[in-house]
Amino acid sequence: MKPTTLRADALLLITATIWGFAFVAQRVGMEYVGPFTFNAVRFALGSLSLIPLLIFNRSREKKYREIMPAPNVRKVAAAGGLTGLALYMGSSLQQVGIVHTTAGKAGFITGLYVVLVPILGLFWRQRPELGTWMGAVFAAVGLYLLSVTGNFTISYGDLLVLVGAFFWACHVHLVGLFAARVGSIRLAFLQFAVCSALSGITAFAAESVSLYSLQQGLLPILYGGFMSVGIAYTLQVVAQQEAHPAHASILLSLETVFAALGGRLILGETLAPRGLLGCALMLAGMLFSQFHFTSTSLKALLRRAHRPDPT
Repeated sequence: MKPTTLRADALLLITATIWGFAFVAQRVGMEYVGPFTFNAVRFALGSLSLIPLLIFNRSREKKYREIMPAPNVRKVAAAGGLTGLALYMGSSLQQVGIVHTTAGKAGFITGLYVVLVPILGLFWRQRPELGTWMGAVFAAVGLYLLSVTGNFTISYGDLLVLVGAFFWACHVHLVGLFAARVGSIRLAFLQFAVCSALSGITAFAAESVSLYSLQQGLLPILYGGFMSVGIAYTLQVVAQQEAHPAHASILLSLETVFAALGGRLILGETLAPRGLLGCALMLAGMLFSQFHFTSTSLKALLRRAHRPDPT
């Protein structure tokens, strides 16, 4: 394994750990502020935390301006706007949904974007392999056991988080597309700022914002801002310059495990055996979706397995 690939994997694993426990912070934060207020503040903190790195990178770019072309302002703005919009949609649906479900369930349902990433690649003429479709089947059955009741209904919170998973999958593709072209720190800063602005507009239109409520929820907001946004999202952008989007998504999917662990240890959340089986199948589906084998290679494997022993 290349050193750059190993470094990218380590950064993605750290990101998954931070994000997993962020579900707990997001759940706790909802006791004090509204979901859009929470997102507006935490993404604003995340973007502010990147200003020193942004200034440092800008001075370095000036130093090598003779051999490095200046970034195209229009392309940079478009990249930041698109990734910021996808981030806003995914984080908003997740944050509103988590009010009506548990941190552990939200983590596993969000993790479905791992299966959706290669499937959405169809729009870029990327052909999903057999493992992707196998993973989709496992994930669908797992989601049914975890969220669908005996009356064939899905809770409001789970549904919102599920729709949000589609936007997280789009976000992974967009980051993979723009990170190397725009610059990881610049892209991270812009997408956080766009997401914060959109969340702030929505918060002032739909929620009651007060300084007292922000002070009460300061700890989860700070974790969500500096750890989950400022550090983790930036690590994702940096790592995805070296990692394939589908490969990145399987490592990031481990956030589901840390979300369930955090919900159990900190919030005392529990799942019935049916829900636990659903989580196990969903995690299996996430893993299967990253197995790189085709139907042709599977047939060849089966032929070798049934070939008579020459002895």
